Amino acid sequence: MTRKTSIDRRDFLHVGGIALAAMSLDRLVPKFARTGDGARNRNAYDLTIARTEITVGGRSATAVATNGTVPGPLLRFREGETAVIEVTNGLDEDTSIHWHGIILPNGMDGVPQVVFPGIRPGETFHYEFPLRQSGTYWYHSHSGFQEQLGHYGPLIIDPIEPDPFAYDREYVLMLSDWTFDDPFGVLAKLKKMGGYYNYQRRTVADMFRSGNGDLGDRLRWGRMLMDPTDLADITGTVLTYLLNGMTPGANWTGIFRPGERIRLRIINSAASTFFDFRIPGLALTVVQTDGQNVQPVTVDELRISVAETYDVIVEPTEDKAYTIFAETLDRSGFAAGTLAPRQGMTATIPDRRHRPLRSMADMGMDMGGGGMAHGAHQVVEEPVPHGPDTHGPGNQSVPEYTRSRLQDPGIGLGEDGRRVLVYADLKSIRPSSDTREPTRELELHLTGHMERYMWSFDGKKFSQAPEPIQIRLGERLRVTLVNDTMMEHPIHLHGMWMELENGAGAFRPRKHTLNVKPAE
Repeated sequence: MTRKTSIDRRDFLHVGGIALAAMSLDRLVPKFARTGDGARNRNAYDLTIARTEITVGGRSATAVATNGTVPGPLLRFREGETAVIEVTNGLDEDTSIHWHGIILPNGMDGVPQVVFPGIRPGETFHYEFPLRQSGTYWYHSHSGFQEQLGHYGPLIIDPIEPDPFAYDREYVLMLSDWTFDDPFGVLAKLKKMGGYYNYQRRTVADMFRSGNGDLGDRLRWGRMLMDPTDLADITGTVLTYLLNGMTPGANWTGIFRPGERIRLRIINSAASTFFDFRIPGLALTVVQTDGQNVQPVTVDELRISVAETYDVIVEPTEDKAYTIFAETLDRSGFAAGTLAPRQGMTATIPDRRHRPLRSMADMGMDMGGGGMAHGAHQVVEEPVPHGPDTHGPGNQSVPEYTRSRLQDPGIGLGEDGRRVLVYADLKSIRPSSDTREPTRELELHLTGHMERYMWSFDGKKFSQAPEPIQIRLGERLRVTLVNDTMMEHPIHLHGMWMELENGAGAFRPRKHTLNVKPAE
């Protein structure tokens, strides 16, 4: 398929006079969020990182902003060009920018103390790298808690060849979380008590509603020093959830004409929040994930983990408003906005669903007992008994069984009749050009200790890690990720792709970030 019109779609936005609805802005937002302008291709940008006074939900706050806005400006390039970005540090501390999902030279990746020393206060760092890919990506700080304080923004690389799907206009939707508390103070509280922000602990009624009302079940959770309601480390008790830097009350709005096909570039730039994304009344046709085109698959809802991106096409045919609704995994809050044919229109915000409970089966425990507690969970392969290695004091518990969960929508999804995207749905547009068998296999265990709030690989945090894992240029390596914890973990490999072995054969999808579920 080709695009519907021969006119450039960004020119179309201007010629047609299309703009976002007039809004009472929560705070200073970037141009892409205020006007719907997708920005024109450039290969050079100047960015300044500085503390900026903003308001969020009517409250004043100090953000780490990029060019004075949160999110930062949309950077738009074209495949095949060389990106040139000058980043000036206006802070009184070091800063950095990581270009998430971009394949680039090691020294341009932006991770302080790993690939470069960081950008000192008052200094300017020159980023320059070739663009050998296209799609929806984003950028963010890799220094301290600056990402939590607003240092992030969208990045789009337009393809040399047109995308294999048609659309009439597009919007970038950046989901994020904001805290008015000092992020270092938040971490200190979690270090003292891993469940500090979990105000949704189960009651007696919860136990019976879950089907796990026996005392033995509760005692097992107690022995593991875990709680089945612990779905998110930081919750809506301290977080405000934003869409393009705006609270639900500010009502970010994107305008459409009935019958148009709208491309939504959804980016989860939150520091810690998983979102369940849907637009009641509209189907979502997923056409891209993590910047890579996939064979279209139509769903009602998708879970987007931290750092993932999904591009979807929606086709509103009615002259009415639709709510963009991104509910947190733990149901403690949501980000929201509107798609509407005219300014000032709104739609009903859905009721939040009841907070789900983890079961022993979710945790890879007691597989021979009561079976799977959540009907939507499907086992793709036979459960594999876990090895004897506990990974030492850096790991709180080890599942009795681990299994593939690529057809599992995740806890709290798939039980209300909605079609939910699962990783097993994803297939690349073209077969892989590399058909070699892996020459080596590597197994990494995702480990952690909830009570000490320490997260690690193979029981060792970064400061305890041995020598780096050595891989060779051109080598084909199979990596098996095993989640020994009770939490979902988004795993990202900087500067390289992963072909996800999800049953698609030669059409394995490529991703830069994977959500690994508990006991998966």
